Amino acid sequence: MQTRETVFKEHPCFGGPKANKARVHLPVSPGCNIECRFCQRRINDSDQIPGTTSAVITSDDALDVIKESLARCRDIKVAGIAGPGDTLATPYAIETFRKINSAYPHLIKCMSTNGLLLSEKAQEVIDVGIETLTVTVNAVSPEIEVRLNRRIRFKGKIYEGVEGAEILIRNQLEGIRKVSRAGVIVKVNTVLVPKINGGHIEEIARTVREAGATLYNIIPLIPQAELKDQAAPTCEELDAARAAAEKHITIFRHCQHCRADAIGVPGVYDIGSQIYLKREIAKRKREEENKAALAEASGLHLAAAYYDEYDSHLEQGENLEKAKFALNFTMQTQSTTFSHG
Repeated sequence: MQTRETVFKEHPCFGGPKANKARVHLPVSPGCNIECRFCQRRINDSDQIPGTTSAVITSDDALDVIKESLARCRDIKVAGIAGPGDTLATPYAIETFRKINSAYPHLIKCMSTNGLLLSEKAQEVIDVGIETLTVTVNAVSPEIEVRLNRRIRFKGKIYEGVEGAEILIRNQLEGIRKVSRAGVIVKVNTVLVPKINGGHIEEIARTVREAGATLYNIIPLIPQAELKDQAAPTCEELDAARAAAEKHITIFRHCQHCRADAIGVPGVYDIGSQIYLKREIAKRKREEENKAALAEASGLHLAAAYYDEYDSHLEQGENLEKAKFALNFTMQTQSTTFSHG
């Protein structure tokens, strides 16, 4: 397990923005056990929002992705799992981290969760050696939480309304206490919806700090799903929320709304598509070839599917991302106040 000092030095999301510290996100967790009203998870190649990935992979695939990522990007210091669903709702994230411990022990292990099962699974998180944990806490008042989260699935039962909100909040705070006492660095994310939890941010910040959280990240709402008609916070509303929270906890200011399959330096370059999409294209090629072989054996002929041109575009995209490195980092560090989170 890496020391706290090493984490703050090497993790791109701890301390200030870093131009040469990268992470690889491993989208191994498909399912979620809560239903946020603003969430719209997608298998998608282009949207730059959390909960989005071009593919869901297995824990064995994850090791291959890390190997390829390290070959392309020597700056990678962190292996993270942030979805596209909840990391504790299925066993795949913990299973993947166990394999990372054996194959890549030098990488910092980072995980995100909604916290519903964090209290129950805290010891697993601790035992597998996760150094940094992000927990999304959007309210510590059940009456506010219910306006942001439709329902939860807990121990095989669906809970709605205030009852579900109370269970979620209790488990989040108990889980944060357990893992932080064991030395796990906890960052809390809150999605800021000004008309719902805008006046509640200071109370959340104070409560999670008392539970043991170290950093607090306020993420502006992306209007979608049930909250598509809610306005995203203005820069002034975001700054006011940060100022209120900063009375109690250190504020994280350079969140980039990372995809669940992001690879590279946050806000600087992302080569995730060059790895995940190329893997998907290779898989599709094999499937098409197998279909064609079966068809030919049956005396049929299938229309050909061409992927080579798309492959070429991906390679060009990788070169372009690298070329934009310095410019993007300069822009990012000069505009963190207005970044998404």
